[in-house]
Amino acid sequence: MKKILTALLILSALLALAACQEEPQAEPTEAPAAEVESPTEAPPTEEPPPTEEPTAVPELTEEPMEEPTEAPMEEPTEEPMEETAEEPAAEMVASQSGLGDPLYPLLGNAGYDVQHYTIDLEAEPQGNTIAATTTIDAQATQALDSFNLDFAGLEISEITVDGETAEFSRDGQELTVTPATAIADGAAFTTAVTYSGVPEPIVDPGVPFTAIGWLRFLDEDIISVISEPSGAMSWFPNNNHQLDKATYTMRITVPEPYVVAANGELAETVDNGDTTTYVWEMDDLMASYLATVNIGAFERDDTIGPDGILLRNYYPAGRIDEFAPAFEPTAEMIEFFSSILGPYPYDVYGAVVLPVDGDFALETQTLSVFPQSAVDEMTIAHELMHQWLGNSLSPATWQDIWLNEGFSAYFPFLWDEHVNGPEANLLPAMGAYYEFVAGAQVPPPATVGLDNLFAEPIYVRGPLTLHALRLVVGDEVFFDIMGTYYERFAGGTASTADFIDVAAELGGEDARELLNAWLYEAEVPPFPETE
Repeated sequence: MKKILTALLILSALLALAACQEEPQAEPTEAPAAEVESPTEAPPTEEPPPTEEPTAVPELTEEPMEEPTEAPMEEPTEEPMEETAEEPAAEMVASQSGLGDPLYPLLGNAGYDVQHYTIDLEAEPQGNTIAATTTIDAQATQALDSFNLDFAGLEISEITVDGETAEFSRDGQELTVTPATAIADGAAFTTAVTYSGVPEPIVDPGVPFTAIGWLRFLDEDIISVISEPSGAMSWFPNNNHQLDKATYTMRITVPEPYVVAANGELAETVDNGDTTTYVWEMDDLMASYLATVNIGAFERDDTIGPDGILLRNYYPAGRIDEFAPAFEPTAEMIEFFSSILGPYPYDVYGAVVLPVDGDFALETQTLSVFPQSAVDEMTIAHELMHQWLGNSLSPATWQDIWLNEGFSAYFPFLWDEHVNGPEANLLPAMGAYYEFVAGAQVPPPATVGLDNLFAEPIYVRGPLTLHALRLVVGDEVFFDIMGTYYERFAGGTASTADFIDVAAELGGEDARELLNAWLYEAEVPPFPETE
């Protein structure tokens, strides 16, 4: 907010950039927002524009998550014991709490690899209550006598591991599960967590201007899940880091006449009389923060995109004609981005438009989320491009977030260049960006902290870095770098160092030197000269 927040790359931002030169770091501005249950303002914007911050922070009842100033947990020093044919290893260890992410050391957990989540969830939108069982199929990567999940709030009634009742304890967002029988290294195991209550949005220190996770909008009678970076743990227990992606089945039951839009393909709709169960299947690997559920009065509009890709969009009921024209370029955008990066990574794509106003959008996998006030061509291109870079290929750590947002802030300008030529918006934008970055001495993208995770280093200096690289190595090499980088790491994660290595491999050491300066050095480098 995503990669949680998404930059509104509207071209009018150029004027705001110029005006911002005398005011390098603008304070977040308040905007009218939808009322949510724990009365909050609108959910976050996905990428704030260079000089305009997203909407204000929702007021929450939940305590903020632990500040990621704590040192990462030390790696377990014990080596897993060899297992015998009769029983698991004699000496077991607990899984590690956290994966040592430099900005979010407590997110994610070591000791196992999730294969699949099955989320059976019944929602009552009027009271904003849920009753759910999340079943987690995983494989142990070390011998375990206990393991951790990320899960905040909600009341747990039972946890089983391989069908046997397990003990559990909670410390903030850390849920520690102790199975009745220890788990051997390499063993597959299934954990079922049954829980209920009112989901509380997460207060994330990297997103201080809004809450994230399961959000209810009272006036519009809708629920939307917008989770980047940490909000997924507000509504289902998970291994909450992109280093552990998994596939998903979501069975969401709601009262009639609510409609549910979620990730992947709608496999089945079950009429239960007074309620309907929507079964959504996400068969491709997905990070937990990209999982979304949207509940409201939506109407679905289907078209077919290139290579038979199903494009299904969910609009506020009765308003298809109002919003559908804005999404008509989607098929051509898919073809254009595919020509640079490679084939679109999923079988379906689309969007859900919420009947709320706000400067936010999020690239939730295969189903981007937009407020009604942010449906414009550049934002649509931005969220679509994230399906390649951000979703299929995710950042190895949250400090690598520029690999999501910097790329997705630059590629819509490539789309605009494709349609209108470079003089229309790309070149004026990059000139204005450089003037702003140099004047404000905007910090480098690859060393961001929580205070500027969704700010100018990522959304302004990030795309400017890519443009500088393009000017130095030339278009042929630049686009070769883009395609090779994606192809090499698609479906997994990559670090800033990985990208620099690909750029140096294809563009030479001059490319490495340029990227190191733009990404790591505090002083803004000179803008590359062109003939």
